[in-house]
Amino acid sequence: MSPHLQNQLQALASPDIRKMLKAINRGIEKESLRISSDGKLSHIPHPAGLGSALAHSSITTDYSEALMEFITPVSTSIEGSLQTLEDVHSFVYQQLGDEILWAGSMPCIMAGDEGIPVAQYGSSNVARMKTVYRYGLGHRYGRLMQAIAGIHYNFSMPRVYWDQAWRDAGSPGDITDYISERYLGLIRNFRRYSWLLIYLYGASPAVCGTFLQGRDNHGLQAFDEQGHSLYLPYGTALRMGDLGYNSNAQKHMNVCYNSLDEYVETLHHAIMQPHPDYRGIASGQNDEYQQLNDSLLQIENEFYSPIRPKRVANPGETPLNALARAGIEYIEVRCVDVNPFSPVGLDARQIRFMDTFLLYCLLEDSPPCDEAEQDVQATNLEAVVNRGRQPGLQLNNCSGEIPLTQWADQLLADMHPVAELLDSALDSGEYTRSLTDQLAKVADPELTPSARVLREMREQDTPFFRLALAYSERWADYFRKRPLAPKIQATFEQETRQSLQDQAAIERADNISFEQYLDNFFSQYKTL
Repeated sequence: MSPHLQNQLQALASPDIRKMLKAINRGIEKESLRISSDGKLSHIPHPAGLGSALAHSSITTDYSEALMEFITPVSTSIEGSLQTLEDVHSFVYQQLGDEILWAGSMPCIMAGDEGIPVAQYGSSNVARMKTVYRYGLGHRYGRLMQAIAGIHYNFSMPRVYWDQAWRDAGSPGDITDYISERYLGLIRNFRRYSWLLIYLYGASPAVCGTFLQGRDNHGLQAFDEQGHSLYLPYGTALRMGDLGYNSNAQKHMNVCYNSLDEYVETLHHAIMQPHPDYRGIASGQNDEYQQLNDSLLQIENEFYSPIRPKRVANPGETPLNALARAGIEYIEVRCVDVNPFSPVGLDARQIRFMDTFLLYCLLEDSPPCDEAEQDVQATNLEAVVNRGRQPGLQLNNCSGEIPLTQWADQLLADMHPVAELLDSALDSGEYTRSLTDQLAKVADPELTPSARVLREMREQDTPFFRLALAYSERWADYFRKRPLAPKIQATFEQETRQSLQDQAAIERADNISFEQYLDNFFSQYKTL
């Protein structure tokens, strides 16, 4: 354990301070493809019984009309968040008819880009902006990539913790700046060690053959003679590699996490500067919009990263302006696969390890990062995505090569006092038990979700599609039989009605053209 981490843990040792850890805030955003009973992507519009995808707080869509997104409110309770996520699934299944939700990250049977309907949000300017942005993503990266599902995990420390930590540090400068600097330290460490999360929780080592139909340069192997499934023998999370959310154009962006000003400026430049590859895509000529603009990034959300600094923006405010105005409020982890072996894609034990991992990243020393280290991080991540379970796999910790298993054991050992601290604060033993589970996965790669996917495919002599469909049907049956408490049922029904009313109100309130709306929105960047 480093002296820095030891000092940070000692500062949290007293019972009065330690209890602040009970108030860690979490939120979950879980994506699922809506599919027909035979495993094909749905072409049916977002069910009216689920309300407005534009205005509903917990049920919306992401890229596609068929890519649903379920959102839990900010909560200090792990069990409460998972209960809410189950309730959302149960309510959604009441409206799906014969359709079901796909249980994995990599898609079901696909019919190319043309078979993926882009999400629609109504006739308002804000709705049109959301849809045009998605058209732009399709033109730039292809729609198939946008059909991949994942889980976003939002994490923040309570304000009482920051007040105490700031005082313990000698009250340096403005507390808002101090909080942002500490969150950026968390992000830098996360990027150093995110390969460990990919190894432990990656659950996408294989894909349906239709996902790569017509593409020969994918580098995967055929799992069966018919080519129904493609895979990498030691792969962990193909979603996080070249098949997933990746952009050759963005690879040249040197996004710096050493200061908030540098981070904001880098993304600001990418949004404001035209990119030659995108000039041929219509962005307002003759009122034709196939993208919002021809910049490297249309908006901040287009920047692909395993983790993002976030702040809740005011209505109509850009995310970058919100960060510049008031600093980082929470972080969003974006590299979590949907676990097909869990009804909602993750469980309490995984969340507890995520908390341990993120708190470790926050408390451990986090020196500034340069381009050379970022290149090493990218190489490590790529190696674990494609070969994470390969015996003897070597990574680079910037001091030289080190076996993945050795480095993982070292990190988990350093996290042990963090897990003990959380257990002490919450009068629990679950955090250390979760850590023990991860040590077992390092010792035996067959315990990882990615290994389990391939093992069940082999044992059942079934392609990836059939395995994922079987779990999708299993969880569909689970949620259809799971009743909702009358009060919760009434709350969902009320929010459904209210979201439709809210969408109608937004549409009535529009009094400017779409062109003027975009001009007003993008003019905010000029103030940065």
